[in-house]
Amino acid sequence: MGNGAERPGVFHLRLRAGSPGFWLVLIALSVLPLTVTAESEKDFDKMRRNLVEEIADEVRLTSEYLNKRELDKRVMDAIGRVPRHELVPKAVREQSYGNFPLPIGYGQTISQPYVVAVMTDMLEIRSGDRVLEVGTGSGYQAAVIAELGATVYTIEIIEELAASAKTNLARLGYHNVHIRHADGYYGWEEHAPYDAIIITAATSHIPPPLIEQLRPGGKMMLPLGGQFMTQHLVLVDKSADGEITTRQILPVRFVPLTGDR
Repeated sequence: MGNGAERPGVFHLRLRAGSPGFWLVLIALSVLPLTVTAESEKDFDKMRRNLVEEIADEVRLTSEYLNKRELDKRVMDAIGRVPRHELVPKAVREQSYGNFPLPIGYGQTISQPYVVAVMTDMLEIRSGDRVLEVGTGSGYQAAVIAELGATVYTIEIIEELAASAKTNLARLGYHNVHIRHADGYYGWEEHAPYDAIIITAATSHIPPPLIEQLRPGGKMMLPLGGQFMTQHLVLVDKSADGEITTRQILPVRFVPLTGDR
């Protein structure tokens, strides 16, 4: 288009400053961002509901791995309440309810919601339980567990991620989540024993300190396998007499657990 041509579909309004119409337009424009924000929140609510349905569909498709066709309703309800978009970087916020991992910086990711739901379900967490998480990341997994009424002790080795998760979870009201910047391989002995332990990064073996900190009768979930090896979600059961049994759940791909070990 040449100079001075107006684009089709674009409305041009010319008002004299100080006229009644001018002030009405200013008032309308001043409330516009609030309207957009509210609509955006409604969109996120809808996207979250759709995500829960997608997870339910994927559970049915993978039922042979899981030995079940549906997850605990309490877990699905928790997924439906946690505002994942508040726990991811702004650059990927619009993708926050996609059923796939997202980058959160520092070479780390927020796990696929389906995997978060499966890992949480397998731990059979109840209100009042004490749960240890190794690998806080964005804080999403901790928030889902906290929604079940558990007290969560979560460890993050990357200081910036630990600080960000602490700020965001406190802002969202998750006061039953306690975050520590440390090497999660060694656990958090001060608050042991734990009813459940979840590791959110791949490790080549089950860390012995975490086995020690798991109470008799407790469960642990972790992705087992090296960075360049086949990884599987593994459920660890510790019997009343301390015997350890494991069960492979399904193949996965996680970033590796970092630290001295």
